[in-house]
Amino acid sequence: MKKTFFIATLGLGLIKIVVVATLGLSLLPAACTNKGNVITTPVPARAAGQTDVLQLAVDPIPTVRVAFIGLGMRGPGAVERITHIDGVEVVALCDVLPKNTAKANKILTNKGLPAAQEFNGDADVWRKVTALPNVDLIYIATDWASHAKIGVQAMKDGKHVAIEVPAAMTLDEIWALINTSEQTRKHCMQLENCVYDFFELTTLNMVQQGLLGEIIHGEGAYIHGLQPYWDEYWNDWRMTFNKAHRGDVYPTHGLGPVCQAMNIHRGDKLNYLVSVDTRAVGNPAFLKEKRGEEVTDFKNGDHTTTIIRTQKGNSILIEHDVTSPRPYNRMYQLTGTKGFANKYPISGYALDKGEIDPALTANHENLTAHSFVPADVKAALMKQYTHPIAKDIEEKAKQVGGHGGMDFIMDYRLIYCLQKGLPLDMDVYDLAEWCSLIPLTEISLNNNSAPVEIPDFTRGGWDKVQGLQFAQ
Repeated sequence: MKKTFFIATLGLGLIKIVVVATLGLSLLPAACTNKGNVITTPVPARAAGQTDVLQLAVDPIPTVRVAFIGLGMRGPGAVERITHIDGVEVVALCDVLPKNTAKANKILTNKGLPAAQEFNGDADVWRKVTALPNVDLIYIATDWASHAKIGVQAMKDGKHVAIEVPAAMTLDEIWALINTSEQTRKHCMQLENCVYDFFELTTLNMVQQGLLGEIIHGEGAYIHGLQPYWDEYWNDWRMTFNKAHRGDVYPTHGLGPVCQAMNIHRGDKLNYLVSVDTRAVGNPAFLKEKRGEEVTDFKNGDHTTTIIRTQKGNSILIEHDVTSPRPYNRMYQLTGTKGFANKYPISGYALDKGEIDPALTANHENLTAHSFVPADVKAALMKQYTHPIAKDIEEKAKQVGGHGGMDFIMDYRLIYCLQKGLPLDMDVYDLAEWCSLIPLTEISLNNNSAPVEIPDFTRGGWDKVQGLQFAQ
């Protein structure tokens, strides 16, 4: 049965009524409309005199002065890693709990480095840190709900910001980060470590060298049972969010590397998504068994699947599951016109024989793209196509660690680009695109898996830059 809704939206200062006729759509969020059976969300106009920050480069900062806000699960590791990078001073440490700032300061003093100024005591103490005059970069590793709020204020206070994932949970937060970065001309980078994993970096270089041909489909995921970790989140903030929201609430690990390989907002863009989910079983059962808590209206399903179509007509599959008894899996698959890359559960490449250097295949006959290349060929390919940014620091990254070294490469590249005055590897539009699945998948799910348009967060600049290139 067709249902018609009258939705009030605000446009040009006037209230207008938009008639939405569709098959079984629920009442849409305020200001959403339905265009050609695709739900759309408003794209705020760019203010006069405000310009994009594509390829943003600022004056070099030879010594980067860093303040860390949030020293619970992720923050201390970041403090430790940053001590292995030359030209960095840690000047401030901030957390609600005094024991966390004290622990982080011991990381510094145990290495013979000066102790940093400590800020703690209440949930708003971070405001004192963003206002400090002797800080260049604010490194944010707090709970999800405060990421964007701190990032926006830090940029207004004249600081560059690096924000743990996901950096924003709502479209309002996403647009606030974009507008503030554009207005202040400050970097706003999401700390997406998975794009720096060695397989992903090597595969990205293969793509950029044409080995896989044109990428027409990509897959990514975050499949990770969090039962051992739920009780470690301060004030239970992560479970609380999952209780209240449907959708892919943690999409960036799976989506980020795929978007880079597909040159999103660098020649292509995400157009729309459709999302479906299962019912919620695992997390309510966990809460009942471990905490004695009966939850009858747990919003987020156990498994969420999202399909995205791009402007060029390519597709992306993204999945989220943090409760099922499954091995850890970020999927990471790329299907190209000349080859295929796959990381989980089996890491390998399948290539047309003509695309492989004959010197690498001299001892192999009957190679076929229907199977992964042999292990020795894979090893030779990964050595040949090691990404340039990893060549000089791969061994050090593995020694320092952080998810096998990818966390260190992420921090190293952030500091390197700031010191050299180069564009960062990821910009605020990457942040926006990858985080946008959080609110947009919820809209799709709440409207019977309706297609939802993914805004052009560059506001028309998605093809100004042709191809992703990391600055050297």
